[in-house]
Amino acid sequence: MSFKDLKKQSSLGSLTQKLVKEVEKMNNTSGGADERLWKPEVDKTGNGYAVIRFLPSPEGEEIPWAKMYSHAFQGPGGWYIENSLTTTGGKDPVSEHNRELWNSGNESDKDVVRRQKRKLSYYANIYVVKDPTNPQNEGGVFLYKFGKKIFDKVMEAMQPEFEDESPINPFDFWQGANFKLKIVKKDGYWNYDKSEFDKVSPLLEDDDALEALWKKQYSLAAVTAADQFKSYDDLQKRLKYVLGQRPPARRVDEDVVDEDNSRGSYTPDFNSRKAQETVTAAVASASSDEDDALSYFQKLAEE
Repeated sequence: MSFKDLKKQSSLGSLTQKLVKEVEKMNNTSGGADERLWKPEVDKTGNGYAVIRFLPSPEGEEIPWAKMYSHAFQGPGGWYIENSLTTTGGKDPVSEHNRELWNSGNESDKDVVRRQKRKLSYYANIYVVKDPTNPQNEGGVFLYKFGKKIFDKVMEAMQPEFEDESPINPFDFWQGANFKLKIVKKDGYWNYDKSEFDKVSPLLEDDDALEALWKKQYSLAAVTAADQFKSYDDLQKRLKYVLGQRPPARRVDEDVVDEDNSRGSYTPDFNSRKAQETVTAAVASASSDEDDALSYFQKLAEE
């Protein structure tokens, strides 16, 4: 923009309007949520329903899904919520720490390992066929994050257990099938057992429209790209902090200490009764798939 254009916008008031629109846009977003991701919603009873279609591999990629290992647990120093380097075959400090604990011979250490174990999530491109809660999503292409329960249903469709069942490729535009996502609240958790694939059918009848959808898909390789992981040293530093192995406090001037204390910094007390009740309530409403609980813990740790 030239200085002349800047002055012209000032006289017309258009720059102010643009800034107001940007502020409105910021206020309408849900805390920086990833707009690529679609997530089903449930009603007050904890039940939910949607119809989605798993899409083929994006252009230039071979596999129609990506998988991510992560850790989410609490220690004396706070929460550890990080993607695991084992996702891409690397060494990860939590996995190494867990291995040492498991081999210690103490049953109590094994209990700790179970709480700190890796959690597996999958990502795939989907087309939203029906979303009663948010109908504006219908006809859109999104990334869908899901857990082992749904992935097992995908694999069962591809490799059926019984002879009278024909295998299908759920990720095929023409010979795939819509997935009816049925969520039932069971024992306080989301349960996907009733979810099922519909009969085989093309997603759309028009190949040009299918190609347009295909070109809208998101890269799955980007999900596990290097920039999605912290370095081994950074993860190790965070792990030690969470486990209470904090580095010695450096000496500072008393005036600086007083100044820092006056700033009103806030550290959530996750051990308080109110916080524990909040966590319990949130976990109770989460899915039996661990990625739903993981999303909550991530949000909790960032607050």
